[in-house]
Amino acid sequence: MRKKKEKKLTVSQRMALGFSFIILIGAFLLSMPGVAKSGVAMEPIDALFTSVSATCVTGLVVADTYTKFNIAGQVILLCLIQIGGLGFMVLGVFLSMMLRKKIGLKDREMIHESIGTLTLSGVIRLTRKIILGTLLFEGVGAVLLAIRFIPLKGLGLGIYYGIFHSISAFCNAGFDLMGEMEEYTSFSTYVGDPLVNFVLMALITIGGLGFVVWDDLYRNRWHFKRYYLHTKIVLSMTILLFFIGSILFFFLEFNNELAGMKLGEKILASMFSSVTPRTAGFNTIDTGKMTDGSKLLTMFLMYIGGSPGSTAGGIKTTTMAVVVLEIIQGIRKTKGCNVFHRRLEEDAVRKASMAAFLNLGLIFIGTLFLCAVNSIEFLDALFEATSAMGTVGMSTGITRDLNTFGKLMISFLMYCGRIGSLSLAFLFVQKRNIPPVQQPVEKIAIG
Repeated sequence: MRKKKEKKLTVSQRMALGFSFIILIGAFLLSMPGVAKSGVAMEPIDALFTSVSATCVTGLVVADTYTKFNIAGQVILLCLIQIGGLGFMVLGVFLSMMLRKKIGLKDREMIHESIGTLTLSGVIRLTRKIILGTLLFEGVGAVLLAIRFIPLKGLGLGIYYGIFHSISAFCNAGFDLMGEMEEYTSFSTYVGDPLVNFVLMALITIGGLGFVVWDDLYRNRWHFKRYYLHTKIVLSMTILLFFIGSILFFFLEFNNELAGMKLGEKILASMFSSVTPRTAGFNTIDTGKMTDGSKLLTMFLMYIGGSPGSTAGGIKTTTMAVVVLEIIQGIRKTKGCNVFHRRLEEDAVRKASMAAFLNLGLIFIGTLFLCAVNSIEFLDALFEATSAMGTVGMSTGITRDLNTFGKLMISFLMYCGRIGSLSLAFLFVQKRNIPPVQQPVEKIAIG
């Protein structure tokens, strides 16, 4: 008798299982009494929620990080954030490189999928650059932040605060220790501090650009024409969204959350509010008290997120660019999706449409579910679902009031946002061969 062929796990399935395994380990560690300041163990559902939030670099919390966890618990969170930000495969392969172990084709495919490289070649070299670049950026960020925290916290604690917030910002995680002053305030007490604001914004932006963009910038320096089309789109969208977001936040909150601030503080707060939804989760103004217009703008930025192969979530800047370009080309009735004197492949357009629609669908389902199982306002539910799906971590303040079902739904959305909506869809689909004979074509009316 012929033996049945064992079904091999796809790259998406292995990545999903890997993240699930890390989340469960994190939940177990965070549920131990020894990591809580009070000595009282965290509820299993809350430990699971917090582990998902840290591993999926989101930042939504059901308990204030500083108030709930001691140093051991905070370090566990930091490890989960670092693993989730870089991807467990990148760290695993780097460890294999350190131990001089051979890295097979399957592992290379996993890295290729994890960090979003354009080709399979050179992924090991890029992995080494990612680790070194991460250490460099997080190290510089930690030193700069420590300059501010050491005079306030003392040498040891000031350095620790610098390291914690540098890693959290670079990985776009949104966890902070600012609860020492007041719970859930994030960086609102530093709204007018240029050093803290610019360092955090720089770390968030660099982490959200993507590892492929890093490599391209490193190799080609300031020669824009030599960049990959991918890099050109990422940089253009990042700059565009930053300026548009900053300007809109400035006017939308001018007489609200920015009222009473000096002009420089208003500009700084507007810039920070434009950067952090993509997808860091920190805030310097009260998110729950923002105008409805600002909340809508924040949701739009959270939906887009960062760039492919980065520490950020969302549908990604390239996806949004492709969708908009395709709409423009369709209106103009021109053939092909063209940008920067290049034509995008049809597969990119199809994937962009899929990602945009799947994310919207999951946000819609999540919002309906939250409204059904919790007594919360629609806008708050939509904001929470968008934040979770975009792995952002911003909230209007309802996270800690969610019941068990609500926490499970938000955990599911954070997980989906981290592995990606396309990867989630591909979990249930094995590779299939294209049939030699296709069905006949017939027209339908659209619009």
